[in-house]
Amino acid sequence: MRKFDLDYFKSFIFKNSHTSETDGNICEMSDPHVRTDESADRGNWANKREYMLSMVGYAVGLGNVWRFPYLTYKNGGGAFLIPYIVMLAVAGLPLFFMECSLGQFSSQGPITVWKAVPILQGVGVTMVLVSTLVAIYYNVIVAYSIYYLFASFQSPLPWSDCFSWSDDKCGITPQVVCNLTSGNESFGMVNMTWITDNNETCPESNIVSVPVQSPSEQYWDLVALQRSEGMEQTGEVVWSLALCLLLGWILIGASLFKGIKSSGKVVYFTATFPYVVLLILLIRGVTLEGSREGIEYYIGTQSNLTKLVEAEVWKDAATQIFYSLSIAWGGVMTLASYNKFQNNCYKDSIIVCVTNCGTSIFAGFAIFSILGHMAHVYGKPVSEVAQAGFGLAFIAYPDALAKLPVSPLWSILFFFMLLTLGLDSQFASIEVITTSLQDCFPKIFKSKGSQLTVLTCTILFLLGLPCVTRSGIYWVTLMDHFCGGWVLLVAAILELIGLCYIYGGNRFVKDIEMMIGIKTSWFWLWWRSCWFFISPCVLIIILVWSLLTFSAPTYGSVVYPQWGVSVGWCMTAFCLIWIPIFAIWKVVNAEGSLWQRVKTATSSTEDWGPYLECNRGERYQKQHCYWRKSSLTSPDTDMCVITNIHSIKL
Repeated sequence: MRKFDLDYFKSFIFKNSHTSETDGNICEMSDPHVRTDESADRGNWANKREYMLSMVGYAVGLGNVWRFPYLTYKNGGGAFLIPYIVMLAVAGLPLFFMECSLGQFSSQGPITVWKAVPILQGVGVTMVLVSTLVAIYYNVIVAYSIYYLFASFQSPLPWSDCFSWSDDKCGITPQVVCNLTSGNESFGMVNMTWITDNNETCPESNIVSVPVQSPSEQYWDLVALQRSEGMEQTGEVVWSLALCLLLGWILIGASLFKGIKSSGKVVYFTATFPYVVLLILLIRGVTLEGSREGIEYYIGTQSNLTKLVEAEVWKDAATQIFYSLSIAWGGVMTLASYNKFQNNCYKDSIIVCVTNCGTSIFAGFAIFSILGHMAHVYGKPVSEVAQAGFGLAFIAYPDALAKLPVSPLWSILFFFMLLTLGLDSQFASIEVITTSLQDCFPKIFKSKGSQLTVLTCTILFLLGLPCVTRSGIYWVTLMDHFCGGWVLLVAAILELIGLCYIYGGNRFVKDIEMMIGIKTSWFWLWWRSCWFFISPCVLIIILVWSLLTFSAPTYGSVVYPQWGVSVGWCMTAFCLIWIPIFAIWKVVNAEGSLWQRVKTATSSTEDWGPYLECNRGERYQKQHCYWRKSSLTSPDTDMCVITNIHSIKL
């Protein structure tokens, strides 16, 4: 054996076993009293602001603007805030805090983080697949926003009236016609203008009011979507939307070209601009006639406390909290994994969750103040102009904006706000994919982050093209119905079971205390109660109830064909099937008897723990000697080094 190189040994001994000799993952000790907690090969956020803005931008999305206000109105107005806040406390915050802590502690993405409980690595794969499918259709919604943003640079707005693109069903007010009976007892409908011009009279019993479609509804269907009659009528690609989709992916690819180093700069604008627009829209909205009625319908005197006895209200509150905070998508873990080890993830979780929920409530005031004005203009109750989902964002609200003075200005602001909200959420979704690939295949992708981002955006753009055909809206609705539902609930339940009952809840608490410091037993009482019992029970109830009350998706009056529903279930199965596959694979590849194999598959791997060696502490230190070929000074030199591994449960 050649002469032992002591200097090389000293430099190597402090490196993490996760990395190679060129990774540079050491804790610099230029000042013996100051430790810099940096990951040289993986990277960290440039500063705390960029992380917080990225996390807020990820959590605050399009659902805060169109889903929460409608659910509040639907479920008793202000009374809905009671179950909403309760569900935030028992389900939202505990799971968000758990995912932030897990990602930051290990500095790993949603797949490799399951080195903690290898048998559940399929849960991480499921999270990545869900984020991939959601990213495909979510960017189509971003494309809708881009399309309407460009269309807003016209005066008057193209959906403000029935122009040449509309058909005879288009109208601002219902058409009144007269039902005339001819001599041969045949019936005919004539408008009241013809009756007046011909000095005829129409008996009051023969006057019929024929419903019409608003200009904004027809513009959405006939111009923007060019929607076909059903899912089976695919039709050609709507090239205007396809180009908007391409632009959306270009914006995302450019923002993520250098990973978090570039996206962290973009979020300074994309995460803050929506609040500026919401404030402007709120100030403008409350000055309009009829705005008070809209706010009262949203969260005022129309509040119905009797709704609190209905289980459906509590289910809607829990579901909204769960999806609004983007729990079990993998994004929370991914963004937190780039934090420094001793970052206060507990404080961050509280701030992000409260900000997200406060934004939802604030957005409701801005939305319903203007919807109240539209209801006043039309002479209708607010309930007839308020719609859910796409209807609120691309039909009802654009219609309301068209009624305002200088309507193009307000429309530009609104749709630019939707664009920034969508881009923020997409940043994290793409980071989930690229980070997972880099963590799982470091030799292939670690140094090719930019190329991987471009390749990912290109593939997802191509996969999204069917969603911008004439039947595209049906595919978007189908994917939203099946991909963002039960799959996430199953993943979150397994996440709780894996960390609390297999990995060890008390052990996980000690892991968190390594980062944020020792806390009292009273501090952990609430979080333990939620992680061990309350949160799993809430999620299981929601999951079972959702399955028992399942109804096939529809788009307006269009019913999906049976094969379309089957495709939806196939997408759900495709995401979930990897959980049992990886569990079986981990057991089969272990050694020993069946019980020993299961025990191995449920025990943390040797390299589980903090990513940087200096952060592993005494709890994760164990001497382990192995032979390694030196590739730097003496290629043929074998040496015994000490690394930190861990396989002890508390």
